[in-house]
Amino acid sequence: MEYITLGKTQNNVSNISLGTWSYGGAATSGDQAVGWADQDDIDSKKALLKAHRSGINHWDTADVYGDGRSEKIIGNMWNDIPRDEIFLATKVGWDMGPYEYWYHPSHMTTNMERSLKNLKTDCVDLMYLHHCNFGKSGEYFDDAMEVLLKFQEDGKTKFIGLSDWSDEKIMRYIYKVKPDVVQPYRNVMDNSYESSGLKDYIDTNNVGVCFFSPIKHGLLTGKYKSPPKFKEGDYRRNVEAFNSQEIIDRLLENKSKLESKFHNHLQPVMHGLIAPLLQDAPTGCVLLGQRNEDQVLSASELGESISKEDARWVKKLYKF
Repeated sequence: MEYITLGKTQNNVSNISLGTWSYGGAATSGDQAVGWADQDDIDSKKALLKAHRSGINHWDTADVYGDGRSEKIIGNMWNDIPRDEIFLATKVGWDMGPYEYWYHPSHMTTNMERSLKNLKTDCVDLMYLHHCNFGKSGEYFDDAMEVLLKFQEDGKTKFIGLSDWSDEKIMRYIYKVKPDVVQPYRNVMDNSYESSGLKDYIDTNNVGVCFFSPIKHGLLTGKYKSPPKFKEGDYRRNVEAFNSQEIIDRLLENKSKLESKFHNHLQPVMHGLIAPLLQDAPTGCVLLGQRNEDQVLSASELGESISKEDARWVKKLYKF
């Protein structure tokens, strides 16, 4: 396992880190699917044990993953795994509760305190603002920031983070938040890390960066031959690319090209998809979903470096 220093946190974490969105299982918010179907708690627990044994020491969760289910599974692991051996991150923001907007101060506080209870810890290593929707003109930002900083001042999180699906939204607020860690959406198909200015900010300010959805919910692996059908409550139902036979065919072709290009690697396809994201991010890691022991094993074989030329070749392959 390879390790990086997560920016100014000065913590050494595995550059292949563990994303636990799937541990929350299938879920809906209103009429929208927001979870992952067919996840078994036993598989999740076995995966966490194997991740720890494999040296994957950075685990990422959120209050809304299964309405706390993911956090609770992690919180029940401390009898088997020393808490201080895991860099533990969670997030707040996507649960609106009874209010008409995200980040209502009292609801934020309630949810962050609930996260500590679910995770069975007095302090998390990192608490993110899960998204950058602070109102039409940012009118809810100051209150949200005040609550987050109070949480940190009270010793309940060591570091603060900022996340969003949009790098442009992150850039809109990053100078105000001054986060220790940023969590943007990035993969070789969807990549505005450089063009948005986010890479420059992170490199200049020694900020940690954790890329989520690095294989686009599994789509980029080329394992599908036709548009898949996902169950109720599975977020992948919302991803239009899964419905495109043309995209699926292109990804199948790319899979073969990666297998040929990186044939000496234990995981040629995954190496080709993941390594380019790490190549230009010295303070960065990827958050890779690992739903069972087999996926942890695969993840533990990743993280090796790649040349700038090979990274450029891969990224060009997925520009379509």
